[in-house]
Amino acid sequence: MIPWLELDSPFPDVCTALTEEDGAAGLLAAGGDLSPRRLLDAYRHGIFPWFSENQPILWWSTDPRMVLKTEQFTVSASLRKTLRKVHRSMATDRRWQIRFDFAFEHVMRECAAPRRDGAGTWISEDIVTGYRALHRLGYAHSAEVWLDGKLVGGAYGVSIGHMFYGESMFTRVSDASKIALAYLVHFLRQHGVAMIDCQQQTDHLASLGAQAISRREFLLHLKQAIAHPQIHNWRPLPLFAD
Repeated sequence: MIPWLELDSPFPDVCTALTEEDGAAGLLAAGGDLSPRRLLDAYRHGIFPWFSENQPILWWSTDPRMVLKTEQFTVSASLRKTLRKVHRSMATDRRWQIRFDFAFEHVMRECAAPRRDGAGTWISEDIVTGYRALHRLGYAHSAEVWLDGKLVGGAYGVSIGHMFYGESMFTRVSDASKIALAYLVHFLRQHGVAMIDCQQQTDHLASLGAQAISRREFLLHLKQAIAHPQIHNWRPLPLFAD
């Protein structure tokens, strides 16, 4: 039985999260709220919310933990070619644009839209409200790809000190989410962020260079990373020299 959190309840120790044998590996607690105070406390302890519309708020701390070390981000030859095309366009016809935090809520709602496979979304109205509040406080950020004035891809997540927690990505044209991630990773790397928390293991993340590490290793890194000052001036940096 997992603990039920009241509004003033602290999180239990992450080591008490359910295991694979329990049938819900990583599930730690339920209840509480999605206030900025609660969300920031969760992220600082390696905990994240993930639940469906018809469920209570569920809190997780997975073991192993999927992470993307920014120095190990994998850029395929085809993606590099696309990134150069985007870079040239930004300097010439400006059909392509990379922006950070220009349309944060728009990115969230695009991530929440139904997928081609018909799968539902865990990004509920409560999630949108909670992360919109974090964005106003300077803790949640979006990386956006615009083509001919339309938002066609992006990613969003939470930033605390030198730790970034990736939440979701979307694409409306080929490779747009990967373009957003490439610019986000480059920005984070230039600002001393060594690791992006990807939370759960997927083949897609693995293809981009993400890997699974133990929760213990993740928490050791997290403790050091969040001790750094917040990153400011969220502006995309050029990937290539002119």
